[in-house]
Amino acid sequence: MVLLGSSFFFIYGLPGQGPCAAASYPWPKRLLTFSAVLLLGAAILGLIAQTGLLAGSLSEGFKLDNLKAVITQMNFGLSAIARAAIAAALLLWLAVLTPSRLAWAGCAVGGAIICASLAWMGHGAATEEPAGIVHLLGDVVHALAAAVWIGALVAFVFLLLLGESDVSSDRALHESLRRFSSIGSITVALIVLSGLVNSWFLVGPNRLMDFWTTAYGRVLLAKLVVFAGMLGLAASNRYRLTPALGNALGAGVSRDAPLSALRRSLMLETIAAFAVLGLVAWLGTLAPVTADLVRT
Repeated sequence: MVLLGSSFFFIYGLPGQGPCAAASYPWPKRLLTFSAVLLLGAAILGLIAQTGLLAGSLSEGFKLDNLKAVITQMNFGLSAIARAAIAAALLLWLAVLTPSRLAWAGCAVGGAIICASLAWMGHGAATEEPAGIVHLLGDVVHALAAAVWIGALVAFVFLLLLGESDVSSDRALHESLRRFSSIGSITVALIVLSGLVNSWFLVGPNRLMDFWTTAYGRVLLAKLVVFAGMLGLAASNRYRLTPALGNALGAGVSRDAPLSALRRSLMLETIAAFAVLGLVAWLGTLAPVTADLVRT
């Protein structure tokens, strides 16, 4: 998600050149490189762990025959190999290219493919056709929209923590916040709409009033509560804190207070975003509410 969302933000949210461009900072390339390394390791270890789980023990997950069977016969095996291959390609891409919009664009494309591949490890890939196509598409849109939002948040945190604070950089930050507001509105709408599609398949219209009585429903409810908190922080950033920074810049007064408030709010929103991802990972291990209804 960082590979997609942060790279995309470097393109639309920051100037193309000059002292406030993404290429002028040392941390964007390091952030993307670290993300690609982490993804490469996680994809390989995740494949081994899943194979061991299916085969009955972790040691079985290291056997080539078992790994080959999972990679060639199961969606999650193929998607894991795809993520590892793209992560390795992006590491080479970042090593060869100097920081530039071309480098960010390549990482954004690779990150988008990686995020889309996550859908083949979730409940959407298990839904039977033709409804399965709708469910899978909903999962893909959900992951892509979330990545654009979360990756931008990570970039903002780095900007506020590592970037210099002078009039030109603060003006660039304010403009970035304004640009992200438009993109953010679209991503939130896509997240909500695709979330409703997924809920139709995983919760079902007949269980909306009591879905919280299942383990899946309780974790989903916790995710929705944290997501609502993110929306509240995002609304505060857009309608209160960003205008406050703009007013301070326009009046030529101290920007310490609005910058401090933005830093605190964006860090809380980012922490909440990663909490949501943790809850999503937990949901992936649980039987959906509709499966509980079928058993009943």
